[in-house]
Amino acid sequence: MKKIISILILLTIGLIQTSTVLADSELEAFKAAIRAKYDMKEAAFANNDPAPILEKFYTSDVISVGPDGTMHQGTEGIRPVYEEVITGDVKVESYYTHVNGNAGWDWVNFHVTPAEVDVKPFSFKMLFLWEKINGDWMSKGEMYVMGAFGSEKH
Repeated sequence: MKKIISILILLTIGLIQTSTVLADSELEAFKAAIRAKYDMKEAAFANNDPAPILEKFYTSDVISVGPDGTMHQGTEGIRPVYEEVITGDVKVESYYTHVNGNAGWDWVNFHVTPAEVDVKPFSFKMLFLWEKINGDWMSKGEMYVMGAFGSEKH
């Protein structure tokens, strides 16, 4: 009986370790995929070109909610915003990332250095909502407020 209990305990420990490794692997793959999307978004800002963001970052039914509660829906709804703000330099810094299957989210610091030299740099605390669609991670939504998360990463 002790041998059976020992075997069951070892199998349970093995399953827990395997699921932890799979979860870590899933999270790392998600982080790499969305980092590539953030890199693309940063490059689009640097090139003053909203097309990659509108076509390859967001789903067509994206919802974006800003600091004042203003909502923009769909890529056509956010197009005018991007056409207006695409100048300058942005850097996206993940703060807390979570994934579970084909859905995930990422809390980020979104740092903006405006092209206008008389405008001070600023940051947003943002939440990006992600869905894996046909093998590609796409943002289905975002919310943002002024400010930045501290250095204590999750």
